[in-house]
Amino acid sequence: MKFQYQHLLPADFHPGSRVWIYQSSRLFSMGEALELEQMMEEFVEKWHSHGAKVKGYANLFFGQFIVILADETQAGVSGCSTDSSVRLIKQVEELFKVDMFNRQSLAFVIKEKVEIIPLSQLNYALEHNFITPNTIYFNNLVQTKQELEEKWMIQVKDSWLAKRIAVKG
Repeated sequence: MKFQYQHLLPADFHPGSRVWIYQSSRLFSMGEALELEQMMEEFVEKWHSHGAKVKGYANLFFGQFIVILADETQAGVSGCSTDSSVRLIKQVEELFKVDMFNRQSLAFVIKEKVEIIPLSQLNYALEHNFITPNTIYFNNLVQTKQELEEKWMIQVKDSWLAKRIAVKG
């Protein structure tokens, strides 16, 4: 699997554009991905904040991550407009029977695939070499387009996980 994604991000969005990443508990099928694409297009088209159109973007990455961006240089994103994006994700959960809000599930690139490991199993995965300090981790906590481009996929040793585990190397 190719893990290049930066070219898919809208070039005309400000580097400080807000980002939300929702990780699915499983890979979406091709049919689901096509249906999801339609839902995201409709959401972005109708996305408003206090009556102003939000310059938004939403896409499915690697069949498992919904990434939403809002360029606030034209219109800020209010609590209500953020809530509307959360409603979209809850609709996705219900429709496709997936969990999109489990922050205890961590995603890594293992053997060229996205693999999910529960946070509670992280030390076990390290001890048994399922992951190493050099394994790529999906840092879903990024908050801006620039961070998404530069710090979404990082090595475990460079992430917040390094402080939680006994990383050597």
